[in-house]
Amino acid sequence: MKNFVNTGIINRDQYLSRIEPYINAGVIKVISGQRRVGKSCLLKQIASAIREKDPDALVVFINKEDYAFNQIKNDGQLMEYMTQFDLHPGNKHLFIDEVQEIENFQLAIRSLAFNTGWDICVSGSNAMMLSGELATLLSGRTVQIPVYSLSYNEFCRFHQLPDDNQTLLRYIRQGGMPHLIHLPDNDEVVREYLKNIFNTIVLKDIVGRFNIRNTRFLTDMIYFLADITGSLLSAKKISDYLKSQMVTISTRQVLEYLSYLEAVYLIHRVKRMEVQGRKIFEIGDKYFFQDVGMRHMLLPFQQKDIAKVLENLVYHHLLTRGFEVFVGKMGDKEIDFVAIRNGEKHYIQVAYLIHNDETHQREFGNLLAIPDNCPKTVVSMDETASGSYKGIEHVHIREFLKRED
Repeated sequence: MKNFVNTGIINRDQYLSRIEPYINAGVIKVISGQRRVGKSCLLKQIASAIREKDPDALVVFINKEDYAFNQIKNDGQLMEYMTQFDLHPGNKHLFIDEVQEIENFQLAIRSLAFNTGWDICVSGSNAMMLSGELATLLSGRTVQIPVYSLSYNEFCRFHQLPDDNQTLLRYIRQGGMPHLIHLPDNDEVVREYLKNIFNTIVLKDIVGRFNIRNTRFLTDMIYFLADITGSLLSAKKISDYLKSQMVTISTRQVLEYLSYLEAVYLIHRVKRMEVQGRKIFEIGDKYFFQDVGMRHMLLPFQQKDIAKVLENLVYHHLLTRGFEVFVGKMGDKEIDFVAIRNGEKHYIQVAYLIHNDETHQREFGNLLAIPDNCPKTVVSMDETASGSYKGIEHVHIREFLKRED
């Protein structure tokens, strides 16, 4: 078998550290995320780590985007392919990249893991299949590790760039898709690359997988989401949008389309939470893009959008740090993010600049109104952002994005 060595692969250790405890632990590891965020490289990184610790281990790597494995189209063909390794005496590890391309894969995975003793790690870009059918069939014997495009720190490391405002601006414009390190620093070149990813997601992962007929409206709706990034999306706003497009499509169907976009990790839905009481509201969500570069492929970055883009970046960073994120609601006040991890909450407001008393009152005042002692932070692009005001931290966006705790 191929000897997996990380030649040319830049390790993403924060993900490897989350996966390592589950290797040889009887748990199927599911690496999930949008196409081209680095899942394949992460699988190879895990395989290499296994080979370094156990040189006699058998490592089988099936990449469903490689034509060499085109013959494996369903669970039966996967089982037949795997029979050639039955007599191997040592530890056996199976990696399958883009596993959703194998019909009824979950049936074969269950049999291989629990009847023939394979340690299994798969990746995929369809949340409905990975967290729904697979988890149900395997009765909780899976662990899902989401992978995202590069954090700001990773962006600096991958591109070998200094941590400064110019690098931050490039990160804002281009986003953090890992393959960008192989492309020139040219926004048009980057945009064309991201456009190809977008087309694959829309045509293959959504239209093809979910049998979408109204592809024009689907695309228009994605542009609409790019325009309203970070705004509450209510039934009325959807209705108004439908009227503006003069289309006859039900609100229910629009919500279905939104769920498909979420399923392929192109966008993330953020629900609202009552700050006191933790009630989760069923309507009025916010939507953010998994990667801001993908948003800017749709709508080129403009200075007027900086506030919503910063909010998207903060949301993305919280996800990479393992937080569960909500929009906070407290009466008529809104808290941009309520980030929860290990049972602890952190309240965060995001602003472009705190340039007058009204903005200061809105951003700091909303946090001051929260009657608990959980950490509270205002993030902005003010060059003088530092220190605190009445116990509320004020931090520059670049410093916030560097945090890894």
